[in-house]
Amino acid sequence: MDLDLAGRRALVTGSSGGIGAAIANALAAEGCAVLIHGRNADAAQATAKRLRSAGAETGVVLGDLTADGVVDDVASAALAFGTDILVNNAGPFAEHDWNNARARDWLATYHGNVVTVAQITQALLPNMQERRWGRVINIGSRAVITPLANMVEYSAAKAAVVNMTTSLAQHLAGTGVTANCVSPGVIRTPSFERMFRQRMGAETVDWTRLEAEAVARYAPNPAGRLGRADDIADAVTFLASPRAGYINGVNLRVDGGITGTP
Repeated sequence: MDLDLAGRRALVTGSSGGIGAAIANALAAEGCAVLIHGRNADAAQATAKRLRSAGAETGVVLGDLTADGVVDDVASAALAFGTDILVNNAGPFAEHDWNNARARDWLATYHGNVVTVAQITQALLPNMQERRWGRVINIGSRAVITPLANMVEYSAAKAAVVNMTTSLAQHLAGTGVTANCVSPGVIRTPSFERMFRQRMGAETVDWTRLEAEAVARYAPNPAGRLGRADDIADAVTFLASPRAGYINGVNLRVDGGITGTP
């Protein structure tokens, strides 16, 4: 299926690695030019180099979105790039429960996951509206439906992301710009694999022998496996395409069916 994305131009925040890099790669494979964003210059440039080697047009913009002035800098670079697809993937998380989450933790998580998303979206929307076409895709979490007891402020912040995605879709009625959210389940990323190996004391065991245990402990789901970054990237890429024009204001759970599973 041709997703008709050739010639579109995307900014993917937090795309120097992990899920964000997979999203950037999937969009580029469909013909999008992609602006890579990250905090680490070497990682961001390496991602951009991989895309260029595959024939994609790409650029790099750097900075911690929670730092003063960085959202403005990233938005300016995205506007100069001609962005008509915005994927708000960047979002910090930490493990806190109700015993140790402090006010500063709530504020930092809300700032990083909600405020910066709102700021960069507001900066890019006028150009999309003027062109009568655009896509805003926010990355949520399975925690918006089943909050995680060890990530209380993150779960709440991601719930706010889904809420504002729905209100944004309503605000954009009739403009040709859609807003949707993709909520991943437990995804096998390098950081997840390292964490699980350390907790199991299995740093040298082949992952194929560990994944079933990881699923049982962290992600019991009907699909019977952990998610992959490409699972999220494929969903985002479709929602970014003209073919998804009648999908608007949704929270698409890409979690193997874990949500609601006993």
